[in-house]
Amino acid sequence: MLAAERGAAANTIAAYRRDLEAAEDIIAPLERAGKADLARLGASWAQFAPSTVARKTSALRQFFGFLVDEGLRDDDPSQALPRPVARRPLPRILTHGEVDLLLCRADLEAEGGRADAVRNLAMLELLYGSGLRASELVALPLSAMGRDAPFLTVKGKGGQMRMVPISGRARQALSRWADVREKGSAYLFPSRGKHLSRIRLFQILRELAVRAGIDREKVSPHVLRHAFATHLLEGGADLRMLQTLLGHADIATTQIYTHVDSARLVALVNARHPLAGKALGD
Repeated sequence: MLAAERGAAANTIAAYRRDLEAAEDIIAPLERAGKADLARLGASWAQFAPSTVARKTSALRQFFGFLVDEGLRDDDPSQALPRPVARRPLPRILTHGEVDLLLCRADLEAEGGRADAVRNLAMLELLYGSGLRASELVALPLSAMGRDAPFLTVKGKGGQMRMVPISGRARQALSRWADVREKGSAYLFPSRGKHLSRIRLFQILRELAVRAGIDREKVSPHVLRHAFATHLLEGGADLRMLQTLLGHADIATTQIYTHVDSARLVALVNARHPLAGKALGD
C-alpha cells in the first residue's frame, strides 16, 4: 500500500518495515495485538527519544489503520500507543565562511584535473547551490540535466518530480565533470556499475571538511541543504519559494528555517509596518 498507493520512497518503506518487525519481536503476532499488548510495547520504548517513539507510533498507527481499511480487523487498538510531543530540532548549519572554506578547498583540489576531485566539486556545488537531498544527488540520472537548461529535474520523496535551478558555478563544475566522467553509465555520479552511495557521499564530505580545516562533525549532505535554505532566507527569499526549491510537501517543514533569520524579520517589520516610526502619542 505504501509503495503502490502513496508512492513512498524505498528508504521510507524500509524504515516502516524495521519499526514493525521490531514491534513484532516484542508482541508477536502484531496483527492480533490488543490494547494491552500495545501499552506494554509503549512501556518498552521508555528509553527512546520522543522523536523515535513518535516515529514508531506513527508506523503502528498506519499499520493498524491499514488492517481496518482492508477489513482484516474490526477494531483499531493503536489508541493505547503513547503520544509523545516530539519537538523538531533546529537545523545545524554552516556559516558563510565555512562554506567558502569547503568550496575553496574542493576547487583547489579539482584544479589538478583528478576525476574524483572534479566530481567532489560538482557534488558540493549542487548540494549547496541547489539544496538537494543526498539521496536525490547520488541517484541523479545523466538525463536529468538538459544541455543548456538552467534547471535540473530531480526525483524527490515519494517519486515527486521538481525542477531546481543550477547556479552558474555548479554548471561550470558539471561541465568540468563531464569531461573526465566515466562513460557508459546512466547516472551522473557513477560508481561500480551503479551510482555513488549516500554513505560514500557522507564520507567524502567529511574527509573534505578535515582537509579544509573544518570540524568534520559539522559537515554532512543535510547540513549543506540546511545552509542552502538558511542563506537563501538571509538573502531575502520567501518561505513559499523555499518550500518549492526544497521539495517540501508541507510548508510547516520549511518553517523550521525561520528561526535563523529572526533579526532580518524584526528589522523588516520595524521598517515596513504602517506604524513603524510612530510613537504612542502620535
